[in-house]
Amino acid sequence: MDTSPILPATEENIRKAASIIREGGIVAFPTETVYGLGADALNERAVARIFEAKERPLFDPLIVHIASREQLKILTDHISDIHRKLMDAFWPGPLTIVFRKSPAVPYITTGGLDTVAVRMPSHPVALRLIEASGRPIAAPSANRFGYPSPTRAEHVLKQLGNRVDLILDAGKTPHGIESTIIYVEGETIYLLRAGATPPEDIERVTGLKVVRKARRMSPGQLPYHYSPATPVILIESLREVEEILRKFERIALITFRREEIPEKWKDKVIYDYLSEEGDLREAASNLFDRMHRYDEMSLQAIVFQKVPDRGLGIAINERLLKASMRYASDRR
Repeated sequence: MDTSPILPATEENIRKAASIIREGGIVAFPTETVYGLGADALNERAVARIFEAKERPLFDPLIVHIASREQLKILTDHISDIHRKLMDAFWPGPLTIVFRKSPAVPYITTGGLDTVAVRMPSHPVALRLIEASGRPIAAPSANRFGYPSPTRAEHVLKQLGNRVDLILDAGKTPHGIESTIIYVEGETIYLLRAGATPPEDIERVTGLKVVRKARRMSPGQLPYHYSPATPVILIESLREVEEILRKFERIALITFRREEIPEKWKDKVIYDYLSEEGDLREAASNLFDRMHRYDEMSLQAIVFQKVPDRGLGIAINERLLKASMRYASDRR
């Protein structure tokens, strides 16, 4: 298998990674959401390496990560009072805000758009890497395009191998799903991608309604996304499993909370769950980890049960739906 150096995220190795970033290289590093694949956001050739390594379409914009408000001033001249209120409440953290970009930001970073998606991560390794490099870092998830996002360093190694100059390892990421992405237009906040910051928290802080709307200025808008090689099937109820078992001999079944499954299923089903007690934060943290685990087991399908469609459940279900679209399309 292709190899790439995985190094523990010590201060020495973070400085080494920062030097690679400054020299135009690409580094995988942990954030509080998932592992990112980072390059100097203002270096066109370096950013091009991200697209090449991920096999990502050039029209799909990247999120730029910063460590201070001073770095934001390099990326945009258009910061409103609503933006400031959001940043005060949620930065550092898993909220990405789309701004009108400054001339300093190359179009390859923004997918050809006049807007730039920015966030300030809260993971100490990510913040230290950005600080040590002295650069805003463009960093989509460190996986092959369209596949499940990595929540561990070994997930990055499996998917990208020696396409990456260095992988900083700080264990499993806390949230396990990507950031929420929003765009402010006048007095309206558009939810471009559900993620680790629930919309109701944004509404509480701003007093404004969050409107769900897909726009190309946000990553993750293509219909097939977050899909492992093994087909993913999304179900509402365990009653649907009987029909699935008429078509498949060996599957993984993953429910929201721990359930008792019928004895007759156990010859065909590897059973797991996202959260012992039905906690949405724990479920989000485990989502991509489960996808990676069961994708490695040569099963015929991975069956996920939807979680409650509220709070973080909105983001979890969005990813499960996109992961299942490839299987649904193949059946047409």
